[in-house]
Amino acid sequence: MNIDWLSFLIVAVATLLASLTVVGLFSLGVRLSAVATDPEDPATPQRTLALARAGSYACFAVSGAAVLAGIYLIVPALHG
Repeated sequence: MNIDWLSFLIVAVATLLASLTVVGLFSLGVRLSAVATDPEDPATPQRTLALARAGSYACFAVSGAAVLAGIYLIVPALHG
C-alpha cells in the first residue's frame, strides 16, 4: 500500500480552507444580523441597517449553498 502524500496534503488544505470559509461566512452573517437588529443606537441610519440585514442574508445564503454543495459531493446517490 502506497500513499500519495501530495494528494493527501492537497485534500487536507482544501478541507481546512473550505471549513474556515463556511464558518467565517456564517459568523459574519450572525454578526451582521445582530448589528441590523440592535435597537440601542438610534443614531444609526436606516440605510446602514438595511445593508447589514442584506449582508447577513447573503452570508447565510452562501454558507448554506456551500454546505449543500458539500453534501452533493459526498453523497453518491445524488449524482444520478
